Amino acid sequence: MSEALLVIDVQNEYFTGKIPVTYPHGSIVNILQAMDAAHAAHVPVIIIQHANRAAGAATFVPGTPSWDLHPEVQKRPYDLLIEKTFPGSFTGTPLERWLEEQGIRTLTIAGYMTQMCCDTTARQAFHRGYTVKFLSDATGTLSITNSAGVISGADLHKAILIAQQMRFSQVMTTEAWIRALPISYQ
Repeated sequence: MSEALLVIDVQNEYFTGKIPVTYPHGSIVNILQAMDAAHAAHVPVIIIQHANRAAGAATFVPGTPSWDLHPEVQKRPYDLLIEKTFPGSFTGTPLERWLEEQGIRTLTIAGYMTQMCCDTTARQAFHRGYTVKFLSDATGTLSITNSAGVISGADLHKAILIAQQMRFSQVMTTEAWIRALPISYQ
């Protein structure tokens, strides 16, 4: 198989922690459907788990309940679990080596946050020569306010999807991705 599904940072922090995902609604359902379909089609599932090891970190602290993977993700089979400490899943991790060993050339992106870890990982993959698919309804974000401005979760998500489709990824729905898998998942 030359394709793998990356499930990025689907951790309790985004559900019961300090930074809840709010857009799009139901993204977790689509992530789980993608995981189930990938497994049924013998597409490797790679779980990426973010860890914040900085002194005094407020989020993603290893060993805390909010750092744990979402319970439904934990229940599903996967082929590899990788811890990362930067937004990009390739930075400082064994991801690229494992993909090369498996002969994987296409990566499908699902998880959180659309504009941070998903976007960064998709761009890193593109720069390394991978074909990238970005699941529009199996990624998610929230509204952001900072010194640069204010943006709704819907607008932020849409902007990243548009930018991804311009050059880096094929943006598609989970349903379309599942239909295109080598073994039809029903």
